Amino acid sequence: MASVTAAPRAAADLRAVLVVVNAGVLLSSLDLFIVNVALSDIAADFGGVPIAELSWVLNAYAIVFAALLVPAGRLGDRSGIRGTFLLGLGLFVLGSALCATAWNVESLVAFRVLQAVGAAVLTPASLGLVLAASPPERRQAAVRLWVAFGGLGAALGPVLGGLLVQADWRWVFLVNVPIGLVALAAGLRVLPDVPGDGGRLPDLRGALLAAAAVAGLVLGLVQGPEWGWGSPGVLGAFALAILGGVGFAVSSARHHSPIVAPALLRAPNFALMAGNAVFFNIAFGGMLLSVVLWAQTVWGWSALRTGLAIAPGPLLVPVVAILAGRLIAAVGAGPVLVAGGAVFGAGTLWWSQAVTLQPDYLGGLLGGMLVTGIGVGLVLPTSFAVGTGGLPPERFATGSAVLSTARQVGLAIGVAVLVALLGAPEGPERALDAFHRAWLVIAGFAVLAGLFGLAVRGPRKS
Repeated sequence: MASVTAAPRAAADLRAVLVVVNAGVLLSSLDLFIVNVALSDIAADFGGVPIAELSWVLNAYAIVFAALLVPAGRLGDRSGIRGTFLLGLGLFVLGSALCATAWNVESLVAFRVLQAVGAAVLTPASLGLVLAASPPERRQAAVRLWVAFGGLGAALGPVLGGLLVQADWRWVFLVNVPIGLVALAAGLRVLPDVPGDGGRLPDLRGALLAAAAVAGLVLGLVQGPEWGWGSPGVLGAFALAILGGVGFAVSSARHHSPIVAPALLRAPNFALMAGNAVFFNIAFGGMLLSVVLWAQTVWGWSALRTGLAIAPGPLLVPVVAILAGRLIAAVGAGPVLVAGGAVFGAGTLWWSQAVTLQPDYLGGLLGGMLVTGIGVGLVLPTSFAVGTGGLPPERFATGSAVLSTARQVGLAIGVAVLVALLGAPEGPERALDAFHRAWLVIAGFAVLAGLFGLAVRGPRKS
């Protein structure tokens, strides 16, 4: 990628660039969270498929997204991030339109894979464009805003999904099409043309091995309760995860252009924030799906009511993300990350004590939603800003892709862990015990994620 400091025109157009790229980020994030509240309607439309099978509508997206983010980021650095972003956005819009035509779970999962390819191509390029258009002193603030738009997708997704499902679940995908087309037209006019560095192709074999590793791990966790933890299928899935992980490490060590270059991992705080992203998003992915499943399957709430119930927490994320900048300036990024993990964990602990079989929003769900929303606003933007703060300009897209990959891997594992913890409880009382146990485990992952903040080097100021 060309030097960012040599792009004064890009810096001057920062606001226009933010509008366009954040529209793409919002769509890719929205589509993950908007689908959660539609799962019950999709299951009913497709003949009542079980949650373990239906979870692949979420996990296929997350796994493919995670596997392709880093190669896509490297391709963007190599060939130019403007064209890469527009290509990804176009694929995402096409995949969304096809998802609306799905006739069974298998076809929906296949079209979700195409969506994920588009999202993986546009996401690292979007952050690369934001960083390229930002003067150095404004980059961390711009990164926090970029991440906050992902949080806004989490806020709008359940509500918008609940509204659209009232008509037909297919509208949760169709809504992306007009927004995406407008963003494409605007992007052709306002996005800066940052030339690529023309480097070598990344290790695509390593990317496939990494995808196999994540898919095997998720498959084993999701199907463990149904197939049996000692069954050949589950043991084979975990073996695939181990072999894929080892193969990825070997391929990365031997390839001339590895997916994750050693120099990238040596950037200040980068590896730490990748670890934080995995653990925190295990907690986040499990938390969000758990609330949807509880409200719809145990309390019997509609998709719209569930979406409205979830919204207050995620709506806090952009507000807290902005305020977090001031807090970081005062105490440093590390303490903010530790506090964010603890606060998020406190929110799910709230549910483990307050939620009962009797529907009670104000005394049960709301408090935990608000507290977890504060935790997300403290952790996610801070983690990305700290992780990308020490990257060289020519690795903005690749570095942001690695962090986004860690996030998606965490989300996929979080969904799988939740499905494994819940199993198939018989009766309301056992369901209550299973959800309480899951919320305790989720709190543990959030606290572990926050502990990575203890090792952050130096304060990260906006």
